[in-house]
Amino acid sequence: MMTGAIPPTQPPPETKRSVLKPHILVFPYPAQGHLLPLLDLTHQLCLNGFTISIIITPKNLPYLSPLLNTHPSAVSAVIFPFPGHPSLPPGVENVKELGCSGNILIMASLRQLQEPILNWLSSHPNPPVAMISDFFLGWTKDLRIPRFAFFSSGAFLASVLHYVSDKRHVFESTEPVSLLDLPHSPVFKTEHLPSLIPQSPSSQDLESVKDTTMNFSSYGCVFNSCECLEDEYLEYVKQKLGHNRVFGVGPLSSIGLSKGNCDWDVDANALMSWLDGCPNGSVLYICFGSQKVLTKDQCDALALGLEKSMTRFVWVAKKDPIPAEFEERVAGRGMIVRGWAPQADVLNHLAVCGFLSHCGWNSVLEAMASGTMILAWPMEADQFVDARLLVEHKSVAVRVCEGGNTIPNPHELSRIIAETMGECAREVRARANEMGRKARAMTEVGGSSSEDLKRLVKELSSL
Repeated sequence: MMTGAIPPTQPPPETKRSVLKPHILVFPYPAQGHLLPLLDLTHQLCLNGFTISIIITPKNLPYLSPLLNTHPSAVSAVIFPFPGHPSLPPGVENVKELGCSGNILIMASLRQLQEPILNWLSSHPNPPVAMISDFFLGWTKDLRIPRFAFFSSGAFLASVLHYVSDKRHVFESTEPVSLLDLPHSPVFKTEHLPSLIPQSPSSQDLESVKDTTMNFSSYGCVFNSCECLEDEYLEYVKQKLGHNRVFGVGPLSSIGLSKGNCDWDVDANALMSWLDGCPNGSVLYICFGSQKVLTKDQCDALALGLEKSMTRFVWVAKKDPIPAEFEERVAGRGMIVRGWAPQADVLNHLAVCGFLSHCGWNSVLEAMASGTMILAWPMEADQFVDARLLVEHKSVAVRVCEGGNTIPNPHELSRIIAETMGECAREVRARANEMGRKARAMTEVGGSSSEDLKRLVKELSSL
């Protein structure tokens, strides 16, 4: 691993590889929910014979290890020093070190790589024929090669971003925002629109925010989504682009490098063993993603709600301040996991039938692929949009709470959990189960995501 500073005017180093063709440049955004799905797509491109160069900064290089180990002759890391930003703490290169509020600063920093990347492209003996870059990196469409925008989120979110991108006036009012042009004509509170959209004319780094609105002028768009979940919005994107270079290839976690990986640690094995001892369809899984840490008041309310609901549960608490003696009081009925949990495997366990989630897109896709009903508590970013899709458009989820700073009423929370995990939500669970069957079929031979992946491979090969 190379961590030393690299002169930004010189081409960065690449790991060795044999020359294959065609050559594709991949540029992920350094946040786990963005980066991992694009690496899963890159794995599929390697399986289809492409040579891949991946732009990465030194501290994010370890994320590439599975790809580099699996495809050593096809994948190379192109390492640029992280450009930095006056408002970023020294050494920060990934959003996980800052939380969602750090996105605009990270985006502004990465914009400074435009000239070094152009230098690298112009000096490469076998320059890439196309680029696939994260939708937060809209400026990469100006790098003089065909650019495919990769959306780690859904087509509904992309449609919302596009619709409001030239309608700054909607943020100057406290009135709900009506997105009349979109399927279902959804109406959102201003504060529930994706937080990257500037909500005041004085917002800083507006150029970086505009990057997310430049994606529909790219050569093509690739979504970690599928027809059974977002058929109307994938079609809406095609209409707005005026061509068919829109590809729904998800859920990518179902066909990624980590699929089937059971190299768990001791705690994960203990968790799966505990689930083995629970009745089928009796456990609520609770996790709010890799970035969100609950406050003490939120933890107290959630703990009391769980305790009163008498529901079996697994709570992935990370650094959340769990109330003292809570674990002892729910011993045998609940399990607290601190740190990492094999989420996809937990959701696919027969004992699990509900997922209390922040509705981050990767969690949504893993829940849908497993056929698990979501209890939605959207908090920030794209999560209110995702929750709207699940609760109102697809009816595979139940809204429990909303807002990153909201403290739920523990008695109301207890009632909703007990009812949702009981007979009251039987129809919602049935629809979620059917969605799971459809989502799994999407990535199998003949499924729409499998066919779109073939179309993408053919398109890239033709350049």
